[in-house]
Amino acid sequence: MLANALIGLREGLEAALVVSILVAFLVRTDRRSTLPKVWLGVAIAVIVSVGVTIGLGLAQQQLTFEAQETFGGLLSIIAVGFVTWMIFWMRKVSRAISAELRGRLEHAIQMGPLAVVVMAALAVGREGLETALFFYTAAQAAGETTEPLIGFSIGIAVAILLAYLIYRGAVQLNLGRFFSITGILLIFVAAGILAYGVHDLQEAAILPGLTTLAFDVSAAVPPDSWYGTLLKGIFNFSPQTTVLEAIVWVAYVAVVLTLFLRPQRATAPAAAH
Repeated sequence: MLANALIGLREGLEAALVVSILVAFLVRTDRRSTLPKVWLGVAIAVIVSVGVTIGLGLAQQQLTFEAQETFGGLLSIIAVGFVTWMIFWMRKVSRAISAELRGRLEHAIQMGPLAVVVMAALAVGREGLETALFFYTAAQAAGETTEPLIGFSIGIAVAILLAYLIYRGAVQLNLGRFFSITGILLIFVAAGILAYGVHDLQEAAILPGLTTLAFDVSAAVPPDSWYGTLLKGIFNFSPQTTVLEAIVWVAYVAVVLTLFLRPQRATAPAAAH
């Protein structure tokens, strides 16, 4: 639940901020008549994202066990790739995203109503598809329970509330710091999803080493204990971890966290002419 709440909060806030930027721009420039087209684009993005999540679940149910494990493993790896790219992308453009979105919306308005709908759908849809894929893989790793959906829903609800309060000026949130902290947490969540994907591929006999364990701490950390459940839910920790899972987890965290924490280069000022 906690891991999925984090996913919902982080991804939901990104999408909600995109919407609030577009809406605020139209309101401040006295073009409220364009708002329905933006909301139509947002609705299309949400419907497509939900449809993708449902479609993934239905598709997996039709597969054999080996095919399900292969499908789940590959999706986990793809989801980790997407979320890793998203973490670094948001870190890079968080300060300039508002101006970029306003410029794209202004250009779309000049092109016509359909362009506005498409622009809004694409702006929100990118976040929505990333969210759908990452949520699906995280929910699969958590098992057949309703807790992932509950946690995700809580995260989305909090994200929408925060975005609304920011839009109204009721709260001041340091977005750079927020995305930095949640980015670090998501790196550990993504590492767990990646290890889970590797385990799925081992179950499907695509990768070797299913019975070669790096450690077995089942006696000290029972899977059904509260702390075992907590570790599983947040970091996808398995008391019985294979050598390949452990190597992948450590390598991902070591490389990605180091790159993420590296200070960003200041943009060089343009030379005077």
